[in-house]
Amino acid sequence: MKAVKVLRPVAWAGMATVLLGMQPAFAEPFMYVPLGGDGKIVVVDTAQDKIVDTIGGVAAVHGLAGTPDGRFLIAGSFEERVPGSASPEKPAGVTEDEHAAHHGAAPAGPKKDDAAVSTVSVIRTADGSIVRRIDVPGAVHHVAVSSDGRYAVVTHPNKGTVSTIDLGAYEVVASVATGPFPNYAAFSPDGGQVYVSNAGNDTVSVIDARTWTAKWRATVGASPEHVVLSKDGGFLYVNNVEDGTVSVIDIGERMVVKTMPVGDTLHGIDLSDDGSTLFVAALGDEKVIGFNLTTDTYHSAHLSPAPYHLAAVRGTGKIYVSSADEPKVWVLDQSDLTVLGEIPIGGKGHQMVLGPST
Repeated sequence: MKAVKVLRPVAWAGMATVLLGMQPAFAEPFMYVPLGGDGKIVVVDTAQDKIVDTIGGVAAVHGLAGTPDGRFLIAGSFEERVPGSASPEKPAGVTEDEHAAHHGAAPAGPKKDDAAVSTVSVIRTADGSIVRRIDVPGAVHHVAVSSDGRYAVVTHPNKGTVSTIDLGAYEVVASVATGPFPNYAAFSPDGGQVYVSNAGNDTVSVIDARTWTAKWRATVGASPEHVVLSKDGGFLYVNNVEDGTVSVIDIGERMVVKTMPVGDTLHGIDLSDDGSTLFVAALGDEKVIGFNLTTDTYHSAHLSPAPYHLAAVRGTGKIYVSSADEPKVWVLDQSDLTVLGEIPIGGKGHQMVLGPST
């Protein structure tokens, strides 16, 4: 996975042919973990809970998403540059760009004007090659991909917008203003809507993915960041960092129907394989909480230091949790949050992405 090769753009139909013709060997599901300022993505075999490869050439990679077929990763960069200039070789410092992402400060490095861009990389998982680099208007924090693999949405905290990328044409086709400091995005199961948390005004915006216009918004708790959608698309769970709660939005009713107190400085959030348990990382309290959504009960596990991003490892009964302070990922049992082991990853793990299994 060391080679970096840029291919010529292809039409959507051509891309579909490429996708069908490639058959990467997925013996087990892989977890892709971006390492922010280290400028690389580590590939973890979830059967062995160990790193089996590394993808380089992705500066300041925080946001990451995968196409549904598992053949491509869409990697955002939080490093900005002047339009037309070459992509920087070295990423910005982790501490500075993390602060910028969450608090709206300018990214680390020389001051850029409003036309500053960053790079989104399309990576082929079969060999780790970068098949396309796409300029977008501003630093990217998080990434989401539609269920048909046609579109990617990337958030720009410092611009108050999200960009939509057509993955067939390899170009930005829409820019939507959502609110101050848009943080996280998620597509509805049918791909018709996109939900975006706005940390700067305590709202979640709902975007129509056919017209790429904002439809409505819901007011949630203080400083909403990470979100996860129920499998049926009926409920959106939103981590509110500053007040330590999770807001539950009923999508059909277009409103918050429940607020769940959790703990201090929330970050990662995900659902169990069957959707019955909501997992939340409380970085400030150094714990991970599992909420049973059926019985309204919960259990927790102490994790130190600083549990950060969190992702359920589908089909294995495990959860991966990165640390904000140490270069590792904990492996937890979904049923009781028992720590099953640790994976040294060599950096700070951000938006983790699970590939499909065969």
